[in-house]
Amino acid sequence: MSSSPHTSPRKSRDRQRLKLSNWLIDITPRFFDRTLQRVGVKQFKWFILLLLLLSVPLIVTPIEVWQQGLVAVFLVLLGQLVIHAEFQESSSEISQYYHLFLLWLSMVTTLRYLYYRTSYTLNFDGWLNSIACVFLFAAELYAILTLVLAYFQTLKIQERQPVNLTNIPQQEWFKVDIYIPTYNEDVEIVRKTAVAALACDYAPDKKKVYVLDDGRPEKYKENDPRREQFSKRREQLRQMCQELGCIHMTRDNNDHAKAGNINTAFYKTDGDLVLILDCDHIPSRQFLLHTMGFFFDPKVSFVQTPHWFYNPDPFERNLLTKGRIPAGNELFYKVLQKGNDFWNAAFFCGSAALIRKSHALEVGGIAVETVTEDCHTALRLHSLGYKSVYYDKIMVAGLAPETFSSYVGQQVRWARGMAQILRLENPIFNPKLNLTFAQRICYFSATSHFLYGYPRLIYAIAPTLFLLFGVNSVQGLGLETLAYALPHILLSLFTNYIIYKNVRFSFWNEIFEFAMAFQAGWVTMLALFNPKLGSFNVTDKGTSITKRTFDWESMRGLLVVTALVVSSLLAVPYWLLLHPEDWQAVLVNTMWSIFNLVLLIAALLVGFEQPQVRTAHRLQRRLPILITSNGQTIMGKTVNISETGALISLETWPNLLDEAEVEVMGDYTASASLTAQIVRVSPINDTETLLAVDFVKLNDAQRDALTLVLYSDVREWYSQKGQYVDRPFASLGFLATSLTRALRDVKQTSRKKVRKQVNSHSRLYWDGNFFFAVATELGTTGLRLEIEDTKAVSSHKMLGQQDLHTMRTVKPLVGLLLNEDEENLSSNRFVAEINAVEEQTNGKIALELVFPEKFKERQDTKIKQLLEVL
Repeated sequence: MSSSPHTSPRKSRDRQRLKLSNWLIDITPRFFDRTLQRVGVKQFKWFILLLLLLSVPLIVTPIEVWQQGLVAVFLVLLGQLVIHAEFQESSSEISQYYHLFLLWLSMVTTLRYLYYRTSYTLNFDGWLNSIACVFLFAAELYAILTLVLAYFQTLKIQERQPVNLTNIPQQEWFKVDIYIPTYNEDVEIVRKTAVAALACDYAPDKKKVYVLDDGRPEKYKENDPRREQFSKRREQLRQMCQELGCIHMTRDNNDHAKAGNINTAFYKTDGDLVLILDCDHIPSRQFLLHTMGFFFDPKVSFVQTPHWFYNPDPFERNLLTKGRIPAGNELFYKVLQKGNDFWNAAFFCGSAALIRKSHALEVGGIAVETVTEDCHTALRLHSLGYKSVYYDKIMVAGLAPETFSSYVGQQVRWARGMAQILRLENPIFNPKLNLTFAQRICYFSATSHFLYGYPRLIYAIAPTLFLLFGVNSVQGLGLETLAYALPHILLSLFTNYIIYKNVRFSFWNEIFEFAMAFQAGWVTMLALFNPKLGSFNVTDKGTSITKRTFDWESMRGLLVVTALVVSSLLAVPYWLLLHPEDWQAVLVNTMWSIFNLVLLIAALLVGFEQPQVRTAHRLQRRLPILITSNGQTIMGKTVNISETGALISLETWPNLLDEAEVEVMGDYTASASLTAQIVRVSPINDTETLLAVDFVKLNDAQRDALTLVLYSDVREWYSQKGQYVDRPFASLGFLATSLTRALRDVKQTSRKKVRKQVNSHSRLYWDGNFFFAVATELGTTGLRLEIEDTKAVSSHKMLGQQDLHTMRTVKPLVGLLLNEDEENLSSNRFVAEINAVEEQTNGKIALELVFPEKFKERQDTKIKQLLEVL
C-alpha cells in the first residue's frame, strides 16, 4: 500500500509553526550572539543610536484606529510568543537577548502611547478637568520614569561566586569584628544571633563578637518604670555575653541611633572588617568564608548579602498565601541588587553585610544625616570611587514585622530616608558626587521609588471622578485609547516577566503600593520639603497575634478610597441610561474601577490581622532526626521544624511512648539532643507516617544547640531558589479570592494523645472497692483504662450512673494497680486523676487518666520501668 503524495493541511501547519518557532527560538538569537561578539563597545553604541533613530517613525507615525488595533493585537501576540520562547530557553545568554528585544519593543510602545497621550488626550476643558488631567498625566509620567529606570537597572544581572580561600594562608586573612547592635529587643532574640555569630567558621584568633547595647536605663527618670525594665535587660545581656564569650559594649548616649552605635564601636575595636548583623539576623556558619575573600581587592568597600525572613510578613500571613507568592523584598534582593551590582552600585542595607572599616571611616563612618543610613553610606563610598559587591546567597535568617502597623513603621522609615537622600544628595544632578552615569541612575531609581504613594492613589481616583462627577481627565477616552495603552501596559508586563517571574508576581506590586500609598505619599512629601523631619524608629519584632483584628488606623484612608470606587460602580447604570453616547468612556472607566476594586480589597485585607496558629515559626527544613524511645531507635526526616517542635516523616508505624529522646542533626556537624513529647501520629500511606512532636524541658544549652542546627548549620536555605513561577491570570484570580480566604475559619491542629499500646492487667480502686480493668494505652503522663466488669472484685458494689457522673464532674483521684503479671498487681501502685469517661457501645467503660504532677517525682521511675517491660 503506497503512501499518499499529499501532506495533510494540519501537518503542513505544524511544520510551518515549527519553522517559525525554530527561527525565533534558535536562529535569530544565535545570529545576534555571533554578530555582537565581533563588534566593540564603540560600534555597539553606534548600533544602539541607529536603533533609536529607526524607532522614531514607529513612535510618531499616525494611523487609523482600526490599524492601531491590529498593531496592538500583533504586538501582544508577538510578546506572548517571545515569552513562551524565553521560558523554554535554557541558555542565560539567549534569554538575555529575548529580554533586550522585549525591552526595546516595550520602550517603543510606551513612547508611542506617551506621544499619543500628549498629542490627543490632554483635557483642559474647564478647571476641574484640567486639574484632574494634570494629576493623572503626572502620575503616568512618574510610572513611565520608574519603568525606564528599572529597565536600566536590570539590563544585566550580575551573578557572583565566592573567592576560593584554600590557597590563601590564614595568617593573611583579615581580622573581623561582628557587631550586633540592639536597643530594646528581647534578650532571647539577641542570644540566638550571638550564638550563631560565635559559631561562624573563621580563623579563631581573628574573629570577635560584640553586642552593642544601646538600651540605656539612665536615659529615663528614676520613677519611670522603663528605667527598671532597661536595667534588668542590660544586666541580662551582660550575663549572656559573659556566659557565651562575646563582648558587651555600651556607650553614654544614644546619638544617631543605630548609626551612632556602630560609629562608636568603630573606634573601640581593632578589626579590619566588620560584619553588621541586626539583632534578629541569625547568620549561617559559612557567612565569613563566603564573603571575606572579596576584600582581597583593595577597592572593595563592602559585601552585601540578602535579607531573608523565616516568618511570614503581614502580606503572606494576612492574605494566606502559604508561601506561594514571593515575599515583598525578593524583587530587591533577587533582581534589583544584582542589576545594581553590574553597574557597581549595589546598596549597603545595614545588616548581613561585611564592610571595610577603614573605608567607612574615610566617609565619617555610617551616615547620620538620614534615617536610611545604610544606603546613604553606600552612596558616599561609591562617590569616592570604591567598589561594592552583592553576593546573592541567603546567609542570615531574620524576623519580618509581625503586624501590619509594624510593617508600616518600617516602610515609612525607608520611604522617609530615601526621600531625604534624594533631597540632600540629589544623586542624578549633584556635581559634587563622583559617581558614574550608571550609578546616578541606580541611586535616583532607588531614592525616587518611594514616591509611588500619591500616583498610586490617583490611578484609583481618576475613573471614580468620571463615574461619580463626570470629571474627565482623559479626552476621548475609549477604545482608541485602549488600542494605544494596552500594548504599552502588556509589553511592559511581558518584559518584566522575563526578569521578575520568580520574584514578583503580576499585580502584587500594586497591592504593596496600595497598602502603603497614604503613608508613603505623606512622609516622602514632608521629607522633600524638610529632610530634617523624622527620627529613627526601631521595628517591633517577635510580636504574637492571638485573634483577628483590623488595623483601622493604618487603613482608614484606603477605606475611603474603596468606598468611592464602590459608589462609582453603582453609578454605571445611570450613565448607560442617561448618556448612552458615552458608552466607550463608561466601559473603560468601569473596567478600570473593577480592577482597582480587586486590588484595593486585597490591600485592605493586609490590615486584617490573622491569628498565629503556632507559638513558633516553622522552617521547611528536611533534617535527619534520631528518635529513641522504649529501647528502640528510629531514623526519620523532619518535614518542618521550629524551636518548639517538629513534624517528622517515618517509614514505619511506631509504637512509641508519649515522650522520647530525639537528636536533630544539621547540614554539617551540628546536632541537638532534646526531649520530645509526641502529640500526634498520622499515617500517610503504607510507607510513610507523620509524627508531630513538641520539644519539652529545654535548658539553655539545648536551646543554643537547637539554634545552631536550625539557623547556623545550613548548607542552603530553601528560599534560595524560587519554587513557583508567575502566571498572570492565576495571580489575578488569587488576589480576587483574597476575601474568601481571609474570612475562612482558622482551624487549630488537633492533638491526640500518643501512648504506647499495651494490654496490661490492672485494678481500679474506687469508693473503697477494686474493679477489674485492662490498661490499653500507657505513657509517662497518663493512660487509658477499660473496665470490662462493673461489679467490684470482692463485694456486691456495682459501678452505676451516679458513679460515672461523679467521675466526669469531680475528676477525682483514684488508686491503680498495674503489672504485666496479674498475680503481682500489688507490686506497682499508682495514683491517677480521672480526666474523661466514655461509655462504649460494647458495654465497656473507658477512662482517660493522667498522673498528677505532685506525684511525678515519686511515680515517674516506676512508670518508665513498667513501660520497658509491658
